[in-house]
Amino acid sequence: MKRGSILSSRSLEMSEKKTHSAAAPDGGWGWMIVAGCFLTTVCTRAVTRCVSIFFVEFQSYFSRDYSATAWIHSLMDCTTMLCAPLGSYIGNRLSSRIAIMIGGLLSSAGLLLSSLAASVEFLYLTLGVLTGVGFALSYTPAIAMVGSYFSERKALAYGIAMSGSSIGTFILAPSVQLLIEFFSWRGALLILGGLVSHLCVCGALMRPLEGKRGRQKEMDLESGKKVDFLNIDIDESKPSDAKEYSFLLIPDFLLLLVSFLFLAYGCSVPFVYLVPYSLSSGVSPQQAALLMSILGVSGIVGTTTFGWIADRKCLRPYRVVSYMLAVGSEGLSCLFLPLLNVFSLLVPFSLVYGYFDGAYVALIPVVTSDTVSSTHLTSALGVVYFLHAIPYLISPPIGGWLVDQTGSYTATFFLSGVSLICSAVILAAVRVIIRCPRGSSSAITPVFSVT
Repeated sequence: MKRGSILSSRSLEMSEKKTHSAAAPDGGWGWMIVAGCFLTTVCTRAVTRCVSIFFVEFQSYFSRDYSATAWIHSLMDCTTMLCAPLGSYIGNRLSSRIAIMIGGLLSSAGLLLSSLAASVEFLYLTLGVLTGVGFALSYTPAIAMVGSYFSERKALAYGIAMSGSSIGTFILAPSVQLLIEFFSWRGALLILGGLVSHLCVCGALMRPLEGKRGRQKEMDLESGKKVDFLNIDIDESKPSDAKEYSFLLIPDFLLLLVSFLFLAYGCSVPFVYLVPYSLSSGVSPQQAALLMSILGVSGIVGTTTFGWIADRKCLRPYRVVSYMLAVGSEGLSCLFLPLLNVFSLLVPFSLVYGYFDGAYVALIPVVTSDTVSSTHLTSALGVVYFLHAIPYLISPPIGGWLVDQTGSYTATFFLSGVSLICSAVILAAVRVIIRCPRGSSSAITPVFSVT
């Protein structure tokens, strides 16, 4: 009887521990989730950024202009964001692990087929659409998984995870240039397809936090009961269908979405046109690829430092302010880019722009989670990235059209910088306008505050 009492208390203790672990353990297997998300951003966002390195090759091989080749990058980015809710849906209904693995297979197939392309239009479908869909299924669920495992150290965890895009850019940019020189653009795409297939490995790391059903299985195992391992665990803490998108009624979240629209238009243009602009200024192909690497290195510092700073207890209520500073500074640096036409001047631009780009990339899921709570984070990120789709689709072709019409990159970079600044100004203005009346009532929390 005494032994049964001990076993019972031990089972109760284990059950309590598992209940606590299901509520953001801030460590443990969470760091493996961070590692998986890190590799996912390498295989998705870093690869997307490096697609611009192929543009000169595509223009020469297919005899097409800037705007025609820019549609490839636009379609890839647009499809990735447009299908983000699909990734959220699969992640919520099945599991993030399944969504990421399916995405890895689709995106790898898209890159492999792109190596066989006979026209730019074929690349629109394979490299733009198919690869973009695969990235969409992998990217959003991986990011949301980090938010479910971290609370107190959320910004730091996201800083490390999202630095994958910067580190990946640093490594892949010169590597892709070398692959093109040694194996042609077809061979380079083939090798990138093999790299992206590692998303399946990333998906295998995404073990979900155990809900009630998972805890019951472990208790059954301890008591010797037969367990059906073929059943998929369902986390009962997930929101029901009726409440899954209730966060769309939160005013602060709607304001964030407006800011994200301007951000999405401006942020992708420099990554698309920095290499072509550098080449037109007389910079060698190797130096142009090095500029992309510098963007990546600087982004690493930006994601980690802003992630660490935003996690400080005294600064947590001001994470959105950090986001605004990062986006506004990025826009200002973009305005000066047309004045920089030699390699020695383009290096400081890459350092500054990359730093603040890494900062805001790490802060997007953080401020989103602070606004809607981690319960709705997967669906909310799906909506956030979905709204990125149209700006991502039209900004590079508009930039290419401006280059073709004016013979200069000045208008393209100026429009990008103004859009980024508007993103920060909108949030700042609305924050001041809404906070003033709220200040008279202590019952209402200030806009974007973190409790």
